[in-house]
Amino acid sequence: MSTPVKLAIVHCSSTGTITEIAKELHDAGVKAGAQVRLLKAAELAPSSAIESNPAWAAHHAATRDIPEASAGDIEWADAVLLGSPTRFGNVSAQLKQFIDGLGALWTQGKLADKVYSGFVSSATAHGGQESTLLALYHSIHHFGGIIVSPGFTDPAKFVDGNPYGTSHVDAQGSNPVGETTRTAARIQAERVVRIAAQLKAAAKVSAA
Repeated sequence: MSTPVKLAIVHCSSTGTITEIAKELHDAGVKAGAQVRLLKAAELAPSSAIESNPAWAAHHAATRDIPEASAGDIEWADAVLLGSPTRFGNVSAQLKQFIDGLGALWTQGKLADKVYSGFVSSATAHGGQESTLLALYHSIHHFGGIIVSPGFTDPAKFVDGNPYGTSHVDAQGSNPVGETTRTAARIQAERVVRIAAQLKAAAKVSAA
């Protein structure tokens, strides 16, 4: 009997959009048969900055029970989904700090041959979603990881229009995560789990 794919979902979210997408990915991953860990990157912002934004403060309090990701979670995983809001067209400092802290695993080759994929949100329609995902994937190339983007592999992907990963425009919080984004997340999670399962099965046969 094959063992389930182990999926780690590591995300950074200030006001909750990325967390909402991460939860959709989590549920879809579980439904696809994976063992899933929903995790957050450690917060780097000072409490004064968090408290200055009521939505940020509320979300920070509401997600205290989500475990902070560790290098051990990535070592455990067969597949990793990484989520970030755009920060000037780039990955957030919190998620980048987590990625930069994986150097010890990288030197041991323990980041290679895993499946990786990303998801993102921005305040505006042209707020750097694609550039953020592409910047995120730069690190995966250095890992020797296997990028499994959703592509246009399902008719529904032509609705959200982003082949690089799930993305959402939150319009400064006035546009909640809707069915288009949720569908994109489900497609992405299912594809990541399916490809990771195929690679895991092939590796098992090769080692036999």
